[in-house]
Amino acid sequence: MKKLLILSVIILVSMKCKTIKGQEKKINTKQEIERKVDSLLQLMTIEEKVGQMNQYNGFWDVTGPIPEGGSAEKKYEHLRKGWVGSMLSVRGVKEVRAVQKIVVEESRLGIPLIIGFDVIHGYKTLSPIPLAEAASWDLAAIKKSASVAAAEASSVGINWTFGPNVDIVRDARWGRVMEGAGEDPFLGSRIAEARVHGFQGDDLSATNTIAACAKHFAAYGFAEAGKEYNTVDIGTSTLHNIVLPPFKAAVNANVRTVMNSFNEINGVPVTGSSFLQRDILKGKWNFDGFVISDWASINEMINWGHAKDKREAAKIASTAGSDMDMEGNVYIEELAQLVKDDVVKEAILDDAVRRILRVKFELGLFENPYKYCDEAREKEMIGNPKHHEAVLDMAKKSIVLLKNENNLLPLKKEGQKIALIGALANDKTSPLGSWRIASDDETAVSVLEGMQAYKGNELTFAKGAEFFIGKQSFLNEVVVNTTDKSDFDEAISVAKNSDVVVMVLGEHGFQTGEGRSRTNLQLPGVQQELLEAVYKVNKNIVLVLNNGRPLAITWADKHIPAIVEAWQLGTQTGNAVAQVLYGDYNPSGKLPMSFPRNVGQVPIYYNYKNTGRPTDKDGNVFWSHYMDVEKTPLYPFGYGLSYSTFEYSDLKLNGTSFEIGNDINVSINVKNTSSVDGKEVVQLYIRDLFGSITRPVRELKGFELTALKSGETKTINFTLNKETLGFYNNDGKYIVEPGDFKVFVGGSSITVHETSFELK
Repeated sequence: MKKLLILSVIILVSMKCKTIKGQEKKINTKQEIERKVDSLLQLMTIEEKVGQMNQYNGFWDVTGPIPEGGSAEKKYEHLRKGWVGSMLSVRGVKEVRAVQKIVVEESRLGIPLIIGFDVIHGYKTLSPIPLAEAASWDLAAIKKSASVAAAEASSVGINWTFGPNVDIVRDARWGRVMEGAGEDPFLGSRIAEARVHGFQGDDLSATNTIAACAKHFAAYGFAEAGKEYNTVDIGTSTLHNIVLPPFKAAVNANVRTVMNSFNEINGVPVTGSSFLQRDILKGKWNFDGFVISDWASINEMINWGHAKDKREAAKIASTAGSDMDMEGNVYIEELAQLVKDDVVKEAILDDAVRRILRVKFELGLFENPYKYCDEAREKEMIGNPKHHEAVLDMAKKSIVLLKNENNLLPLKKEGQKIALIGALANDKTSPLGSWRIASDDETAVSVLEGMQAYKGNELTFAKGAEFFIGKQSFLNEVVVNTTDKSDFDEAISVAKNSDVVVMVLGEHGFQTGEGRSRTNLQLPGVQQELLEAVYKVNKNIVLVLNNGRPLAITWADKHIPAIVEAWQLGTQTGNAVAQVLYGDYNPSGKLPMSFPRNVGQVPIYYNYKNTGRPTDKDGNVFWSHYMDVEKTPLYPFGYGLSYSTFEYSDLKLNGTSFEIGNDINVSINVKNTSSVDGKEVVQLYIRDLFGSITRPVRELKGFELTALKSGETKTINFTLNKETLGFYNNDGKYIVEPGDFKVFVGGSSITVHETSFELK
């Protein structure tokens, strides 16, 4: 062992003390960690500091032969020199242990790696895509989902996830809507907190938790035209009031890392934005974790026309506060010389490295670099039955009932002939959704399998059409069948001879996600034609949508009696869908994004501004509207039906006039007027009628998921205060202004139950 490897032992021992009984006890107070970080920094060379700011992607079979030649050999040598701070996409206990062993036992200082991976909605056992989870409005279930993902991921050596995605999104054309929580900053903030707590738990050093990463900082979801990697042009009011709140919530929840994004704001790529990273995140918000670039986004400042070469890109990004370079090779190639040339101050490096080391100490990696490398635990955690139970529960809670005319649902459990139509109904890969790179194809429970578990009916499956051509993969675009209708006749024949038709239509799991922007939000390929052809012979259709974004299904809404939004629900998709269709689970989901009538309405969202001409007052065309379609969404934010029915009444406030700083109590009675027990998401919205900055027509400020037995009435209470009644001005200062307010409470963003008050 090299002489200076003794340092690793010193650090290891000094992080522990002896209790009276002689047991080892961790010392991980903030003060102790800061002292250890400062001590280690003093021993590091400039090159070793830059190395901590360098992240490499997995590049060879770590347990195999040492690479020779090319970039793989270079990366291996950098590991040995201590010039790598993190690896991503290295997974599996044997692989992680091998790569960790290189840096711990062969580098000068033995500083352990942090191992990152995109654990977006699970590792092997997958929950629904994040947008679907948001439709549950169930914060406890969402937190549980993240904790299950963390348990599996940590068991294979991973200790850092690049999630949650907290981008607010109003444009369904953007493929990455599937990764976030939808269009609303209040709901998005609560879900951000839940996911951070789920990933990180109460103890970041525990072996079943992982560091979270709030991304993409900031405004990535506002890419122009919904086109991936595009520019963003928004005002400061939108930035402070819509985009930033979920990031602030994540920071308040102690998220340990933040990822910047691919877009620019105000002409500056955000990877090089001091305003976002230094002034707001690390300054105003006092964020003490570290910032990582998105994949090679530091290099991409050259393409943006903001930096002329890698040297300038390294200078801009490091100075702006981007602490770690993800697979960009910019810092490792340029930053040390920039410091030696006194172009970049070494204090910039010290700040970045201090943040990175701090998280490594918090994870307990200095106590035991191999703490996440337990093969027995890996075997126990992957595919654990309890994880399957948890993701099934999450999947059922994520389903939204959009329409149910004549109570076509739930299906009878016996005595019916049911036709199940659609290639997606027998698909075991697409329902896994996008961003599931550790999971395996053909591991989802299909809808066909889920329905076959119910034996009382005669179930007949017909594909209807081959919707997707060729092998689909994460790296390639999905090829859609737009011409072949040769299987239509079989589907039509089956439908004719059935009492009820269940049609599973939608998008392939890889039609959403990064790089999957679309300009057509209708059902892809020949699916719409198949739906209409089947409708001609049997109108008792239940349309089950599998998709990762809001779709424009105006024809279906007009003609199809029952529509179920089933998203891409992960490993247990088929069981969740079948249990909802047969009534063993009463759906309670609500939409986290508005569904447009057509793509021409996009971006469309509930919390819009009123404009100077909101309505038709004079019987002419000069008001804010479209000539060819209503300006309202097909299905609004917060909307979702149930097999139960709910009645709202007696909306009350504890007064009509309040001083700023006083609590305002809001109450409403909710009754289950049906014969079926159910759950309802009761939603509270406000409108600030007049402000120094114009306010939206409605803003979500509270919600409660409540269970109501048949015939039961509950009084639901909310509190409004200065934290919920104010807004950010254009300087980013939070203010509460006196004036008149309206309060709306109900089952969606278009509830008609309202009252008002004055704030003095």
